[in-house]
Amino acid sequence: MEDSISDALAEGLNGPLSEALADPTAGSNVMAFLIVAGLGLGMALIYVPLRIFLTATARSRRLRLLNRKSTRLNSSH
Repeated sequence: MEDSISDALAEGLNGPLSEALADPTAGSNVMAFLIVAGLGLGMALIYVPLRIFLTATARSRRLRLLNRKSTRLNSSH
């Protein structure tokens, strides 16, 4: 069992990503891509819940204002 784990680890370390990172010109391209992709993912993880929250609160605020207007109109008649 231990031999198969070490063999799998050795195969994984000799994969295409490690070969690309070992090449100085290709490694910088891979690292730049990983950094940009990571930043994009981080921004999306912040933006999506924030956008949902702000949209929900704005809708409830508008609904409260509309209800307040309609009660004023109904009470004035």
